[in-house]
Amino acid sequence: MEIIHLSAECYPVAKVGGLGDVVGALPKYQCQAGHYAKVVMPAHNTKFMHQNEWVNDYEGDIWLGSYKLHYVILKEKTHKLGFDLYCVLIDGLTNREKVYDTDDTERFLAYQIATLDWLCQWQHLPDVVHCHDHHTALVPFMMQYAHAYRRLRRVKTVFTIHNGLYQGWMGWDKAHYLPAIARGSEGLLDWGGMINPMSSAVRCADAVTTVSWSYMHELMEKAVGLEGLFRQEARKCHGVLNGIDTQIWDPAVDTYLPHHYSTEDVQAGKEKHKKEICEMFDLNPKNPLIVFIGRLVAEKGADLLAHAIGRALHETQGRVNFLVLGSGADFIENELSALKMFAKGVYNCFIGYNEALSHRLYAAADFILMPSRVEPCGLNQMYALRYGTIPMVRSTGGLQDTVKDFGEQGGFGIRFNQATEDDIVISTHRALQLYYSQDLFQAIRARIMTFDHSWETSQENYRRIYEG
Repeated sequence: MEIIHLSAECYPVAKVGGLGDVVGALPKYQCQAGHYAKVVMPAHNTKFMHQNEWVNDYEGDIWLGSYKLHYVILKEKTHKLGFDLYCVLIDGLTNREKVYDTDDTERFLAYQIATLDWLCQWQHLPDVVHCHDHHTALVPFMMQYAHAYRRLRRVKTVFTIHNGLYQGWMGWDKAHYLPAIARGSEGLLDWGGMINPMSSAVRCADAVTTVSWSYMHELMEKAVGLEGLFRQEARKCHGVLNGIDTQIWDPAVDTYLPHHYSTEDVQAGKEKHKKEICEMFDLNPKNPLIVFIGRLVAEKGADLLAHAIGRALHETQGRVNFLVLGSGADFIENELSALKMFAKGVYNCFIGYNEALSHRLYAAADFILMPSRVEPCGLNQMYALRYGTIPMVRSTGGLQDTVKDFGEQGGFGIRFNQATEDDIVISTHRALQLYYSQDLFQAIRARIMTFDHSWETSQENYRRIYEG
């Protein structure tokens, strides 16, 4: 089966969040399962683009409204990612350092149109075009109703929602950017008087997936106005839990780690990493270490962190360490940075994105905190489990699908119901209780490293959807 993945992100080419990790892994595992998976993405101006070899696979011209644009399809020469990677270069439009910018409507429309123009030139047709998030969401509509792409109408389309909060809304004044479409099809673009790419994809794609079972049900109740649409289209909607790339995320072989470990020596291995990280950030290595890794935005509950951590440190009398890695909203970054003045020796933060440091934190931490208001799937908790780090998560989306509270039979994590300071503080007390119950703590830590969250199961679920 030939599968074409369309996405704005793909690790390690360009990554902002979990979307990049998924699109960098799923096609590789599909290829290993015997399929022919490819990724087509914008040619962002990133280190990967400059440090690798490319060939011009195709060139053409498209129209974006009244603007004629020349595009080049670049192909990565070495197949180093385990799948064929293609990047759409439109000079001055797609080749930006930022994956997302102020003119995303024009950038991603041009990218989608160029991709379809190129696919129409193929002598054969792929079996599936798999679109990821709103940046590619107009593709199913255009494949069905744009006159220029009639040849693609019989190709199956799948649309995966990684985050339903961002739907790509645009005014009808941008409609002239689209190629000529069939008369009467405009209604499939409209939602509430605007063009809504996500709503269009939900209606036009052959199948719609979200990245966890619970998140699909949540979208039917809360989806920024699309709740009724998801209920209406429920027959073709599926929840497919993301996997993680266990060839990268494995403490026994992780190239970012100075010390490797497995289930056989998890306690000693993690203690080495914890000692080094505590020295690096001036923390007490005798305390349990709780980390937060991610975007510092309200969606992740990061606006709660500074006050909740301050309270937790006060109530526990400094018997726990907190370490935050991330970047995002200025006011959250400022609050977290200011807290360092009042909690020396038990709290620190690193403001910014650092892939290598994130791997070391998963290895060093005793617990990872995820107080998310919205978490469609969540990969951090799966990475944490793989590294023997116990998740402290809010019960939402994929977090409640992958973490069972240690107070329940067979449980191994800490779950709380509300994204509030109180719930974070209470969960910190529970983490301390578990940490000082060392026999139970060590048993859980070794067991969670054996959990299978690899892509093999997920890619098989996608295969069934493609063939359904």
